[in-house]
Amino acid sequence: MNDLTCAICRVSLHGYLDDELDAAAAAEIATHLQGCAECRQQYEQARLLIDSVKRHAPYYAAPDLLVRSVFAPPPAQRVSWLARAKGWLAPAFSAAALALALVLYIATPTGEQPWMEEAVSSHVRSLMAGHLNDVASSDRHTVKPWFTGKLDFSPPVHDFAEQGYPLLGGRLDYLQHQTAAALSYGRAKHVINLFIVPTTEADTPRQDRSLRGYNIVAWQQNHMRFIAVSDVERGELEAFSALVEKGL
Repeated sequence: MNDLTCAICRVSLHGYLDDELDAAAAAEIATHLQGCAECRQQYEQARLLIDSVKRHAPYYAAPDLLVRSVFAPPPAQRVSWLARAKGWLAPAFSAAALALALVLYIATPTGEQPWMEEAVSSHVRSLMAGHLNDVASSDRHTVKPWFTGKLDFSPPVHDFAEQGYPLLGGRLDYLQHQTAAALSYGRAKHVINLFIVPTTEADTPRQDRSLRGYNIVAWQQNHMRFIAVSDVERGELEAFSALVEKGL
């Protein structure tokens, strides 16, 4: 198996273990595991970890006070107990509410996070056999007209072969329930996916991030959202994004 297929397998491994992949993707991962000892070892280690957590995760019995409150006598007596407990329960509930609010604030993704999450997932799917391009061509005059009638906007298409990023083709994709143009570019043996969707939001500068082992550069310009995803070095992806931005 090639390194690219191994990379896809490792990214999708936990989804495979949790039965979150569709039938086709799960079958591809299963086939790969049969023929790749290294990925199969990682699969077994992850599976053993999950089983170990299930077997050895601590179990805490409910406090006697909680048990008695659940099986308390009639409402009149229960109100009396609540009245006595109110003084010391209130601070505990306040602290718990504050902690929960803090966790939710930290865990809530930024506005860009869902776009980036879906872009990475689409990038991984595109690397599976036959998923990369609907129209495979290095000629921008072939790729750009292919989108006509399939999108309600005209995506900018450029070939950067002279700069080391040749155009490979394009396809239709979906991000955040919006139809997107996906252009694929090469960089040595790597693939860069450039996702383009229209937006009414203001222009934003390029921002880079790493997610699930992939580098991402995202920005908004001329009422379009651009998201570039690849496993190339961050500097190379930033250079590619600068070329796209300059060509707009």
